[in-house]
Amino acid sequence: MIHNVFIGEFLGSFTLIVFGAGVVANVLLTGSKGENSGWIVIATGWFVAVVLGVFVAQAAGSSNADINPAVSLAKYFLGFYTLSTLFKITLCQVLGCFTGAIVVFLAYLSHWKPTKNPEFKRLVFCTSPAIRHLPGNMLNEIIGTFMLVFCVGAIFGQAAMVHPVSGLGPYLVGVIVWGIGLSLGGATGYAINPARDLGPRIAHALLPLGDKASSDWSYSLIPMVGPLIGALLGAMAWRFLF
Repeated sequence: MIHNVFIGEFLGSFTLIVFGAGVVANVLLTGSKGENSGWIVIATGWFVAVVLGVFVAQAAGSSNADINPAVSLAKYFLGFYTLSTLFKITLCQVLGCFTGAIVVFLAYLSHWKPTKNPEFKRLVFCTSPAIRHLPGNMLNEIIGTFMLVFCVGAIFGQAAMVHPVSGLGPYLVGVIVWGIGLSLGGATGYAINPARDLGPRIAHALLPLGDKASSDWSYSLIPMVGPLIGALLGAMAWRFLF
């Protein structure tokens, strides 16, 4: 069996979206058993998605299990990766997220036509702001991703030397994302992961969903650029403050 970091990042990102976009589909699509079950269900589903995505990535050969280009960029800044490795990992993450979105489309195949709200269809695949205010939306994504990277550093940095967390690591990263969703996610839908938004957004543009909204490419730079800035700031905080 082939195990390497690139396969791990692809499969981990794939798993992330199957469960993450899957829970959004369950809550938003017409006729689903979970229809209208709300934000807490979505945030909890993404918690599970992150935990399982990290476990799958590690099992398939990516010990770091970034499953997020923003996290990978932070590690590049801190000297963990070469630029070539960063590019390859990011590509695998985007492809994994794209493929996961295709699987969610197939899993809910009978629900796209009955769903009359085209915005709900798009939200299954990618994020959208509650109030469109691009500077505020960008700031929200920067803050959310900063907290992700900053808290990941707390878990796996010096604290891990005193209190080993290797077995608990995936759960603790999931808790961070769960907390971000519950506390900070209401403004933009907390992408905090460029691949999580870009791969499924491409899938939304290509898939036959019936009546659907545009893929809103005019907004797409926010969930791509904001997390990258936030991740770099988080990495800088760990380098220069601790």
